[in-house]
Amino acid sequence: MSETLITVDSISKKFCRSLKKSLWYGMQDLGNELIGRRHGGDGVLRPDEFWAVKDIGFELKRGECMGLIGRNGAGKTTLLRMLNGLIKPDQGRIELCGRVGALIALGAGFNPILTGRENIYVNAAILGLSKADVDRKLDEIIDFAEIDEFIDMPVQSYSSGMNVRLGFSVAAILIEPDILFLDEVLAVGDIGFTIKCLNVIRGLTQRSAVVFVSHNMQYISIFCTRVMVLDHGGMLLDATNPADGIDRYFGLMKSERKVSGSGEAQIEEIEFLVNDRSLAAAMPEPCSDLVIPRGASAKVRLAINVARMNARVVVSLYVLDEAMTPVLGVPICEEDGSHAQLAGPNIHLVVPLGIIELNSGKYSLMLGVIDAYTKDILLRVEGLSPFRVFAERSYWAKIVRPAYIDAPIGSNSIELRETPSSVGDSEGV
Repeated sequence: MSETLITVDSISKKFCRSLKKSLWYGMQDLGNELIGRRHGGDGVLRPDEFWAVKDIGFELKRGECMGLIGRNGAGKTTLLRMLNGLIKPDQGRIELCGRVGALIALGAGFNPILTGRENIYVNAAILGLSKADVDRKLDEIIDFAEIDEFIDMPVQSYSSGMNVRLGFSVAAILIEPDILFLDEVLAVGDIGFTIKCLNVIRGLTQRSAVVFVSHNMQYISIFCTRVMVLDHGGMLLDATNPADGIDRYFGLMKSERKVSGSGEAQIEEIEFLVNDRSLAAAMPEPCSDLVIPRGASAKVRLAINVARMNARVVVSLYVLDEAMTPVLGVPICEEDGSHAQLAGPNIHLVVPLGIIELNSGKYSLMLGVIDAYTKDILLRVEGLSPFRVFAERSYWAKIVRPAYIDAPIGSNSIELRETPSSVGDSEGV
């Protein structure tokens, strides 16, 4: 069960930005191949060419699942298509052992004028499967796709969700692959079908070598035994610990700072305190991401200058996720819960964020300073002090608050508590 099924040796692929030049370069490459020259030349880029994938190499054994992650345009799909044989690498070598299945652009190969049933048989024939093989699994495929009443209708009348369900059913149930390539296969479909797909994929990953492309870090955390991070066609990291790869992926995201307001207030200093120690300090210019382990206690030290004469201001601090959506609000309040009215011109605050219970991901701060009387916005800054939350596993929710098992109090009853019996090494930041 530990044999190597995928061997990739320094493969590269280049594309051309100009259609006319691309056609001409294609003719040149074809001519070179006909006379026995190496495809792709000597690795030198011609005008308007760029490397979509450059010098990628790895081995994958049966039972391993490698997550392939990176920003849009990083080269993930190009690499997957080379592995599946849809396009040929310009340099390097790919060796695959066993039956290959690919869930890439599900349903794209269906003939729109044929019925769903007919497309199942056509796809099976293309894969080299006999009619008898399909007959044995036809009912299972139709039941899984949940389109039994539409199976004899032309595929062109199917919705996109029906196409995906049928495509997944054919690829996952019919092929029984040794090697499986998955490219955002769960991005479309209702939650009920997605759960069915997750169960099938988990079974496949236990007996196959799997390359899984996704922007959903929860899927990557659940299924993958290792993670490769791509950026601009190159490999940044091949991590045996998926959490390290996920953290590097979030580190590629850029937080755009947006400053608005009247300009009559400004941030003089901002500093993160993690477990009562200074993690990093920076002036308001953009700085490198801070990394905070989930479960650590965090505070933000602020120095604000208010230029408006005799103004009393209301200050609020928010934590934003990578989509710039507020996930935590920390208004500065009096004991009775009303907004505190702070006097300028120099305001120094230490704002507690509490225990960091955020899911692993990329976050930043938003600071608002408002005149308490006129309600004028003196300063509003989004994307301030970007930071990442690191955890060994990603979850579905933005807020993660584990419940820890206490001593059993009955045969089927367990008492849970909010804190673990031992505090980990979160202090070592």
